[in-house]
Amino acid sequence: MVNSFIKVSAACPKTRVSDIDFNLENIKSCIVKALKDNSKLVIFPELSITSYTCGDLFYQEKLIHKSYDALEELCLFSKEKDVLIVVGSILIRNYCTYNCAFTIFNGKILGIVPKSYIPNYTEFYEKRWFTEGLGIIDESVDLPFQINIPFGTNLIFSSGKLKLGLEICEDLWVTIPPSSYLSLCGANIIGNLSASNEVVSKADYRKSLVSNQSARCMGAYVYASSGVYESSTDLLFSGDLIIGENGLIVKANERFQRENQVITSIIDFDKLDMERTKNVSFSDSIKICPFKSKIINFNFKNTYIGEFNRFIDKHPFVPADESVRQVRCKEIFNIQTAALAKRIEHTNLKKAVIGISGGLDSTLALLVIIKTFDMLKLPRKNILTITMPGFGTTDRTYNNAISLCKNSDTDLKEINIVDACLLHFKDIGHNPENHDVTYENVQARERTQILMDIANKEAGLLIGTGDLSELALGWCTYNGDHMSMYSVNCSIPKTLVRYLVKYVAEKEVDNVTSKILLDILNTPVSPELLPKDKEGNIAQKTEDLVGPYELHDFFLYYFIRQGASPEKILYLSKIAFKDTYSEETIEKWLNKFITRFFTQQFKRSAVPDGPKVGTVSLSPRGDWRMPSDASFNLWIDNFNK
Repeated sequence: MVNSFIKVSAACPKTRVSDIDFNLENIKSCIVKALKDNSKLVIFPELSITSYTCGDLFYQEKLIHKSYDALEELCLFSKEKDVLIVVGSILIRNYCTYNCAFTIFNGKILGIVPKSYIPNYTEFYEKRWFTEGLGIIDESVDLPFQINIPFGTNLIFSSGKLKLGLEICEDLWVTIPPSSYLSLCGANIIGNLSASNEVVSKADYRKSLVSNQSARCMGAYVYASSGVYESSTDLLFSGDLIIGENGLIVKANERFQRENQVITSIIDFDKLDMERTKNVSFSDSIKICPFKSKIINFNFKNTYIGEFNRFIDKHPFVPADESVRQVRCKEIFNIQTAALAKRIEHTNLKKAVIGISGGLDSTLALLVIIKTFDMLKLPRKNILTITMPGFGTTDRTYNNAISLCKNSDTDLKEINIVDACLLHFKDIGHNPENHDVTYENVQARERTQILMDIANKEAGLLIGTGDLSELALGWCTYNGDHMSMYSVNCSIPKTLVRYLVKYVAEKEVDNVTSKILLDILNTPVSPELLPKDKEGNIAQKTEDLVGPYELHDFFLYYFIRQGASPEKILYLSKIAFKDTYSEETIEKWLNKFITRFFTQQFKRSAVPDGPKVGTVSLSPRGDWRMPSDASFNLWIDNFNK
């Protein structure tokens, strides 16, 4: 399992301009620190051997020769150290000076990558000293201590799953960065050696470049920029260090530090491989690549990562930051309402029908309908809300359902299903004291029959309330709550439903409605299909039966979004939920998730239309197409061994 991961580092050493001995010692210190973190790759800033701001000193013979001596010393230092080191320095070749990335491993330079684009505008004046490397491929150079070193912009350094491509500073800022082509050639990590000065708001833009390029390349991006000890004659550098992975910034430092800085994070190769495999546009783009890569092979002794120090969010569908979560919830709510508005306008129906239980899912669906009707300027009395108490309905959910519908000015009807269900039990010869699945499903189908028939009678659209988590587990009654005419919650996981209702309670409704919604939020999740307990409280709690939804949503995210194996999901679950659930509990519910996900596909193959709102959807017409009779043995058998 650990082979899926690797630790990588970005480093900013203390420097003195043109003091190569001083710079080298601090580079070595950063390498030692990266090794203590079990890092296998460390990226240093642009021209980190000499420092970036040497100016015309780059023409000094003394500086040039000393830089080569430093590279040789760094090669000797790297022997028996199982880490790939990438430093910046100068190279003289055919009377041209190149700004280069030198890749060092176990005593030798594996390859040298020149900077493709040389900036020469505003504060940058690099063409005074450097020649662009754009177009240099499949060449070689000699240094005083090593000959025939691969030289070019098409080099990819490969060991096991790691495929490293390199670019330098300005290369990231151009219209088509070299990393785009390197990624199409197979690079899954891009290292960027940079010297990016600070001006107001530039740091935010720089971070967005790293994030966006890692997303476009569906890879990891390790960015290291020069620090505050560069010359401040006209510019100031901050030592910005950033590690990105497929659009996500997984690690960044505090800028303007005055000591050696090393940040380290874990990269997930299997995740990146799956992203590229699923996205056929990525493979189609390979045809436009203007060159073939030159693979430089080397071998790590091991890829031991030590402590797993990357944060694993236990709620991957829910943004942890409250301000981001508010924005996300607003956007999702707008997607739901806009989608429903289109369906209502298309069908030319002026009424909507919904069953209201007092639970979270039906509450969210009703809130979507209400906002949609207000947006379309349709009267709320055209929203037919039907509450259908049965054997397990409690006073709390019943009263919340009634209060919400009345306060929202909908057309409320109450239809008790007890007598109809008892008659149906008699018709099919079922003992009502036998509280089995038939007992439960009779109630669910009776409710759906009522709703469907009222929708026909009133020329209305029956709105489904089931969510993504229920679809994943098949936790719905086939042709019961499984069915509707349009489903607004179908791609919203249970862990997110709660926050959407909370958002509406805080931002979209009056104080009275808000209080009702907050009480619904505090009610245990239950289908209320079994009789109440002696005190009249909910006797059937969903999570006691099917498992915690926060676990199932975690499993679902990694299983669908990343195609992760059960072994990997279990590994990550133990990290994310180490303070919440025991390993035995996690393994138990992961087994349950896999079993139910496979056996319940037939329900997902026949779901009504509904809008996709996130990156995970189980629509059989869109993201997830799976045979209903697929075997789960491969997943369960391997997992249990």
